[in-house]
Amino acid sequence: MNADEFIAVLVTAGSGDEAERIAATVVDEQLAACVNIVGPIRSIYTWAGKLQHDNEMLLIIKTRAALFSALEQRVRQLHSYQTPEIIALALNAASQPYLDWLGSTTKLRS
Repeated sequence: MNADEFIAVLVTAGSGDEAERIAATVVDEQLAACVNIVGPIRSIYTWAGKLQHDNEMLLIIKTRAALFSALEQRVRQLHSYQTPEIIALALNAASQPYLDWLGSTTKLRS
């Protein structure tokens, strides 16, 4: 397994319960090997022409790059936001045992 086969996906959620539900679902469905939930975080952004200040939870989802489309679709189904943040970051390097574990706990779809 090579690092470039995997990604970390950032997703923000409006509550701890929503973050837990998304995380548990994508791991259970083998769309992700692991999800870290960080927060609360403070997000400041513009939505519908207005400046917003919200407390959110940040999910850091580790998965295969080849699963991004399926993961994105599943997160959209589970998420309460009209336009959820779903950002994939490439992995430049990672320890080989960790990459092997990522590969063994995620399932490629046919």
